[in-house]
Amino acid sequence: MQIQGQAALVTGGGSGLGEATARELARLGAKVAVLDVNLDNAKKVAADIGGVAIQADVTSAEGMQAALDQAAAAHGPARILMQIAGIGAAKRVIGKDGNPAPLEDFVKVVNVNLIGTYNAARLFAAAAARLPPMDDGERGAMVFTASVAAFDGQVGQQAYSASKGGVVGMTLPMARDLAQHGIRVCTIAPGLFSTPLMRTLPEPVQQSLAASIPFPQRLGKPEEFAELACHIVSNGHLNGEVIRLDGALRMAPR
Repeated sequence: MQIQGQAALVTGGGSGLGEATARELARLGAKVAVLDVNLDNAKKVAADIGGVAIQADVTSAEGMQAALDQAAAAHGPARILMQIAGIGAAKRVIGKDGNPAPLEDFVKVVNVNLIGTYNAARLFAAAAARLPPMDDGERGAMVFTASVAAFDGQVGQQAYSASKGGVVGMTLPMARDLAQHGIRVCTIAPGLFSTPLMRTLPEPVQQSLAASIPFPQRLGKPEEFAELACHIVSNGHLNGEVIRLDGALRMAPR
């Protein structure tokens, strides 16, 4: 798909990997809607790239539909969805006090990362399926965000790993499901990246994490994630695939 001139949606676009992806899409000529629960962050990014900022909670059926409608009113119907919104949490199954982890903590992470991804995807796909096909029959492309934790999650990452593993498991069947509509689906599983959340850690901790990556021995750059996400959209034969972007990292148990 030619990105230039297309309307694109970026959930979680107000910071981190989502912000970098929104900026790269705009650089390539897309009309970008920056969707984020933090409207102030979304507005800052949108102002920089000439996009539109929309407050959106991926877990809300009505809220996401309203956000997609608002984006369509501003830029026309979208053919690109970058589903990057997500949260992280670590909690052992049994706490130091001997009590089981609160169930609501697990539910919250799965609700945002997995159900939120499906919610955004189903609404985007339904709208894209109504669009006229382009020359190659394509109507749209979606890129989801998983994590290497989907494959080698660490101690305490049960909720996060399960949610991202669900995104991985959903990728191929959704690509097969939407093939009849000319909509492609791929997922990126990033490793350790230099995001605002990562940068809150002490510098020695960041350096230690970077040293665990075989090569290049540094944290990933958000721009590298963004470049891959946009390449997936541009490469019409990429479909149903999960791509690790991790410098050959395999996470240790802890």
